[in-house]
Amino acid sequence: MNNKKKAMIYAILAAAFYAINIPVSKLLMYEAPPMMLAGFLYLGAGLGMGLLLTLKKAGGRLEKERWLERSDMLYTIAMVVLDIAAPIFLMFGIKYTTSATVSLLNNFEIVATSVIAFAIFREKISKRLCLAIAFVMLSGILLGFEGTAGWMINKGALFVLAACICWGMENNCTRNISDKSSEQIVLIKGIFSGIGGICIAILAGEGLPEPLLLLRIMLLGFVSYGLSINFYILAQHTLGAAKTSAFYAVAPFLGVGFSFLLVGERPGLQFYLALLLMAVSTGVMIRDTLGNEKLYEGYTHTHAHHHGKLVHTHAHHHFVYNPMHIHNHSH
Repeated sequence: MNNKKKAMIYAILAAAFYAINIPVSKLLMYEAPPMMLAGFLYLGAGLGMGLLLTLKKAGGRLEKERWLERSDMLYTIAMVVLDIAAPIFLMFGIKYTTSATVSLLNNFEIVATSVIAFAIFREKISKRLCLAIAFVMLSGILLGFEGTAGWMINKGALFVLAACICWGMENNCTRNISDKSSEQIVLIKGIFSGIGGICIAILAGEGLPEPLLLLRIMLLGFVSYGLSINFYILAQHTLGAAKTSAFYAVAPFLGVGFSFLLVGERPGLQFYLALLLMAVSTGVMIRDTLGNEKLYEGYTHTHAHHHGKLVHTHAHHHFVYNPMHIHNHSH
């Protein structure tokens, strides 16, 4: 198998590992409270990334890494705080609505990131991306209301939108430290955001899950956030940021498929209309990303989001910044 095919497999694995997080979290929520679940998912990602860094150090593969400095402290703290809030909102979203709906609504992060980038950092937004954002918003409106009981507001969808806004703000903070080691950034956000989320859960009266359940939660966090990022980076080294993010764009749709298979969800017509709109928006964003591929040459990228002139990271993994670059969030 040549390097390009191997990189394509890495990119799809990155998307699949992230996509499985939402339906499996839905199942784990029957045994673990939402805030505790969010905290230990991130902690698992941080500890797993720490293990990967240890293995890389033992193999002498960290010589070229650029590490965070004291001048990066403000943006690092903002990143951690936002990554405490976002997964908690996401878990409540998973609790109160279907995991298929949550998977699709994660694309609203594109809107949040782009609008914040335009309003605060004066980043330009292409016409095609504006069209894609419009489709995402229409899809979000459909998913934001439940088609029963007189079109009541979907409480779970509101929590997911709150998570996406937090991650949109976090993306714009992380852009300022995007030239530093992506593994170190994920390690820091995983450990400190995880511990912060666990402390909030304890203060809110949530009990600690049983040890075996904790191991399962942290393993999911390591796979869905840590390994997802790692495979994304491996794919990007060969394919480049734009092509890798285009492959990663299947993540929300894989999330829907996993929700059908693992959770047994069968949404109504309203969901499928939203799915169609989201598919159109994703196609437009992929075309916009690949059409602007030259903007991304010379940069390295980590994770799933929609931006491009800079390099950027999230677990929910990203380190390329520009609202004209697409990829989804693995937080």
